[in-house]
Amino acid sequence: MYGLVNKAIHDMVCSQFGEETWQQIRQKAEIETDTFLSMEGYPDDVTHRLVRAASVVLGLSSSEIMQAFGEFWVTYTAEEGYGELMEMSGDNLPEFLQNLDALHARVGITFPKLQPPSFDCTKTDDDLLTLEYHSDRAGLAPMVLGLVKGLGSRFDTEVEVAQTQSKEDGADHDEFLIKYKQN
Repeated sequence: MYGLVNKAIHDMVCSQFGEETWQQIRQKAEIETDTFLSMEGYPDDVTHRLVRAASVVLGLSSSEIMQAFGEFWVTYTAEEGYGELMEMSGDNLPEFLQNLDALHARVGITFPKLQPPSFDCTKTDDDLLTLEYHSDRAGLAPMVLGLVKGLGSRFDTEVEVAQTQSKEDGADHDEFLIKYKQN
């Protein structure tokens, strides 16, 4: 994964729990560096170790950490210079979710080694969406739950999201049912 992800984990932990807690997590994860370069690639294992260590230090499940990170990621990436790109991807939650693959394609210009997931969003009713999440990376589905909640906040939209299909249970992709109400 690109360093932007690990840098975001660092910034989330520091903003919500303080620098001392970050140092505990970094030590527990056996991460030597204290600085991640946004444009540099890091092994996925670094991110997974940070999440596992944060789980232990903060007393939260890895799933809870990943959901919180997903919510944080929406605001973080907008503030890190990707807000304009996000604005071009949709004016509301359904439109944005339907354009996620196109957004990742544009981000891939800046991050040439990007291995993004793929999303397929289908409107099933006036206030219901089905979101398919396809990824070669394991353990990131909880982040999608957080991303949808974060996007709900971004678009001033009430959202309820539930995972209805899981790769961990043998499905070929993860799937989410999203109920939403624009405020």
